[in-house]
Amino acid sequence: MPIHLPVFVATTWLLAMLPGAGQALMLRQTLDGGRPRAWASIAGTCTGLLIWTTAAAAGLSAVLLANPHAYAAVRVAGGALLAVLGVTTLLSLRRPAPSTSDRPAERTGRGRAYAAGLATNLGNPKAGVFAVSLLPQFLTADGPVFLSSLALGALWAAVTGCWYLLFTWAVDRGRTLVSTPAVHRRLQLVTGCALLCIGAGVAAGA
Repeated sequence: MPIHLPVFVATTWLLAMLPGAGQALMLRQTLDGGRPRAWASIAGTCTGLLIWTTAAAAGLSAVLLANPHAYAAVRVAGGALLAVLGVTTLLSLRRPAPSTSDRPAERTGRGRAYAAGLATNLGNPKAGVFAVSLLPQFLTADGPVFLSSLALGALWAAVTGCWYLLFTWAVDRGRTLVSTPAVHRRLQLVTGCALLCIGAGVAAGA
């Protein structure tokens, strides 16, 4: 059964807070589509964490990490996805900043937002490294290891989702400031460049 749950919650919370592809994606989705689209990406991210956990519990993550070619393929695919998101964000600088009246139309992008969150998480092998190396440290030798691993994975996804909900809420609350044309374009520029750099780092194995 899982042990040291407070330590596990604190660890996963701090990991979620680390700047990276997830936060860059959530920032982009919140600014472009509002909280509904960001929530869809959060759901996709949490689904990805559950998939990684299930794979780790079944031993698939260990196989992936032991196969350099498979690991490299996942890493490059994840980096390419982030780079595409970065390029898309930078290209959107050509369009005027979205107004409040544009928000309802963005709801049609929830499916794509969910897919972006899912693909970004699954394209990050570091999530698999965490699942296969750190999760077992919070399990005892006794009890149903597989089910306990899944329970920890669900808790990991819940903690990460809570942080992203708080993060996107804060960004959305500051929309009056960040939605001004000048600030919005700067944020798009920073977010796009961050996604490109993170994508390059993921693809390079950094």
